[in-house]
Amino acid sequence: MRMMLKFSLPVEKGNQTIKDGSLAKTLESIMNKLKPESAYFAPLDGKRSGMMVFDLAEPSQIVEVVEPLFLNLNADVEIIPVMNGDDLRKGLGKAAPK
Repeated sequence: MRMMLKFSLPVEKGNQTIKDGSLAKTLESIMNKLKPESAYFAPLDGKRSGMMVFDLAEPSQIVEVVEPLFLNLNADVEIIPVMNGDDLRKGLGKAAPK
């Protein structure tokens, strides 16, 4: 299932992880594992943040995805099921009244 991982870092922890190199290492590790179809990074609500869209093969992967963000970066994390345009058209086709 296509999912969007959204995360943000507390400013002080973000500063620390940039200085010690753990931010780059953690994000690189996550991206290598997830192989996201897209990834974006930006300041959101005054915090370093990112969004990645990836395929979740099974629910147990959630632990692998979020724990490095919690443990290494003290991040706030959300995982949200998402659709692309083709998925939406297919779903709307099935939902249309007959």
